[in-house]
Amino acid sequence: MHESLREIPGRILETGLAALAQANMHAVFCDPGNEHWERISVLNAALAGELVLKAIIAREHPLLIFRDLFGLDDTTSDDLDINLLIKKGRTYNFERLPNLLWVAVGERIPDSKLYEEIQKVRNSIQHFCVPEHPDLRMLSLEFIYKNIDPLLEKHFDMCAIDFHEDHMIGYDYIVDCLISREILFNIPKEFEVHKINLEDRFSSCTSVYRSEMQKRIQNKADN
Repeated sequence: MHESLREIPGRILETGLAALAQANMHAVFCDPGNEHWERISVLNAALAGELVLKAIIAREHPLLIFRDLFGLDDTTSDDLDINLLIKKGRTYNFERLPNLLWVAVGERIPDSKLYEEIQKVRNSIQHFCVPEHPDLRMLSLEFIYKNIDPLLEKHFDMCAIDFHEDHMIGYDYIVDCLISREILFNIPKEFEVHKINLEDRFSSCTSVYRSEMQKRIQNKADN
């Protein structure tokens, strides 16, 4: 294997995390004039999911994400490098990635129904128009924290709340939004919030959600 091919998973993941940072931002914040952010959050959440999946698959072998391996053959060269892949490579689309994950890694997508839902909504937004949907922000957050977040933790020891564009406050408002919507999320090392009171926020949640999140926070603190 050409040494440059080993860079592919990291390159893909880097862009996926950038999309995730924007998805978190667009799904949580809403200011006058930024009403379009809710639909952009869907596009960025789907893109982040696509790239995280490709990064996981590419760690098994970088060429697994490419649809037509025979089309990558360059008779003028004895080597296959990343520049040729950039020029000629065609990767699998969003729809096929859960199947490819299973074949390459032996793992199922955490929430396949949610994956299918965001795929349909994303396609509508991207290719035609915004569909009728009760809560696009909720869709983005659920997709991030039921699919991307567990995959990031398992394969890269990362947590989705760490990736955002609020460089002044951090992930406080993301955490606040997730708790208010009772969406479970993984806890990073040295978890700390400053702008919200966790006990106050948890007091209005169901006991099942509160118990699970408090257990996650305590387990991370103990480790």
